[in-house]
Amino acid sequence: MKNNFLLIGAALSLSSCSMILGPSTVDVTVIGVNDFHGNLLPTSFRVPDPADRTKTLTVQAGGVEAIGGILAEARKANPNTVFVGVGDMTGASPLISGLLRDEPTIDALNGLGMAVNVVGNHEFDYGFAELQRYQKGGCNSNDATKACKFNNTFTGARFPYIAANVLDEKTGQPALPAYKIVQVGKAKVAFVGAVLKDTPTVITPAGVAGLKFEDEVKSINAAIPAIKRLGADAIVALVHQGGTSGDAFDIVNCKTLTGPIVDIAKNLDPAVSAIMTGHTHRGYNCLVPGPDGKDRTVIQGDALGHLLQRLDMTIDTRANRVTAIRASNVVVDAAKAPKDAAMTALVQKARGLTDPISKTVIATLGVEQITRAAAPNGESLLGRVIADSQLAAAAPADKGGAVIAFMNPGGIRADLPVNVPNASKQVTYGDAFTVQPFGNILTVITLTGAQIKEALEQQFDNPSAGSNRILQVSRGFTYTWDNAKPKGEKVSDIKLGGQALDPAASYRVVVNNFLADGGDGFTALAKGTNRLGGDLDIDAFRAFLTSSTVTPDPTERVKRLN
Repeated sequence: MKNNFLLIGAALSLSSCSMILGPSTVDVTVIGVNDFHGNLLPTSFRVPDPADRTKTLTVQAGGVEAIGGILAEARKANPNTVFVGVGDMTGASPLISGLLRDEPTIDALNGLGMAVNVVGNHEFDYGFAELQRYQKGGCNSNDATKACKFNNTFTGARFPYIAANVLDEKTGQPALPAYKIVQVGKAKVAFVGAVLKDTPTVITPAGVAGLKFEDEVKSINAAIPAIKRLGADAIVALVHQGGTSGDAFDIVNCKTLTGPIVDIAKNLDPAVSAIMTGHTHRGYNCLVPGPDGKDRTVIQGDALGHLLQRLDMTIDTRANRVTAIRASNVVVDAAKAPKDAAMTALVQKARGLTDPISKTVIATLGVEQITRAAAPNGESLLGRVIADSQLAAAAPADKGGAVIAFMNPGGIRADLPVNVPNASKQVTYGDAFTVQPFGNILTVITLTGAQIKEALEQQFDNPSAGSNRILQVSRGFTYTWDNAKPKGEKVSDIKLGGQALDPAASYRVVVNNFLADGGDGFTALAKGTNRLGGDLDIDAFRAFLTSSTVTPDPTERVKRLN
């Protein structure tokens, strides 16, 4: 009997201890946005038609007012909600933010309560010093014409920018924190981040000067021991790299994910419970097995705030582990979501400063909209228009005498105009700026015919095996590529004005300064000689649109076989 009383006493003691400590599990909601690009206002987004999934419906999605409303609802339902960024919050932004050096976007994210953001490649668009200003605040910008025009003072981001794999090139020391541990209710949730290691290939050299980008997996895994020592209850990776899926964004636990993120996910430390991703602008909600063989969530929302990534996790704070996780992509339907009053005021202020420029009608198109959607051969209707605009700007002898123009597809940021219907067929300066927001400088270079072919061959397996970056080409330039041929031998029948390109002859070619420096993996273009800088790309685009009623050229310039 004595032993029984001892056991009963021990049980009562443990029960009393549990009552004092309280329950050990906590429900945490993590909501993330990726590739926001300063889109303070909603834009068109296509969603599956619930009545017939073979069809889609167009809704106005995104915008900080609706995002704020959705966050408020989530926080009301679960106070243990944290809001995070998965890179590219700024850069390549529409005029409402870009004309004000993206400071309205930083202020909006502060107001929305963002806790942490992993840097994306576009956070480096204006250079590391400007990224540091975004973090710390102040008006000492490398573009004084735009800085501190939204507010007389700019206080910077109240959330940290993180990345485990960005180092100072000289010292080898971290340029940014690797992680941030956020107290969410009773749980410590660690967010560890990395930006794609190939960032230097997709950003102008000045943007990443002095920085080194290491392998994503190696860098994140190296940070895990320190995170564990600090007692994190859950670890979520924020990785600004992604993939694509054959399933729609609302299909849960898909198994069709492909692209660079798959290898990253397969090799990240098993302590990482979920991976929130970005960069590829594709919504998906998939499972990928980790190194322990167990499936874990890899999720991404669509770009521009159209979708918010959401993780609902149950965390055991005594065992320091996630016991359950449910992932979903939330459509930010601007017509249905409640509006955040503070965000409405912010948007109104930004529009008051930018609308006089943004709303100026600059042209009337021959069609309602010219799209950037690529055909199977890699060309887009808008790509042809932009290439033609750049050739027109650089063809005069005093502007470089260009005879060919190449435009990188990643630099075409939106359809023209973004939203339809557009019965008037009019486009504004804001529409044009949204398409070409970088302010790149047109650069005329001399290339041989052989170097041009070399550049065209670099379109394939770019940025990774099985992926292509097809350059948009100007009127009069044609070629054929054969998908069945091996890399380096895909391009043939290159012609200019109907005449075969001479490998030994020299040609004047206009590209933006990003491509001229070998961006997007086009290192052959960096071999160009006799460089001559010219107009800004947006100015050339506007002039071309203004000069006549533009209707996209339907004639195929690039022929694809197989």
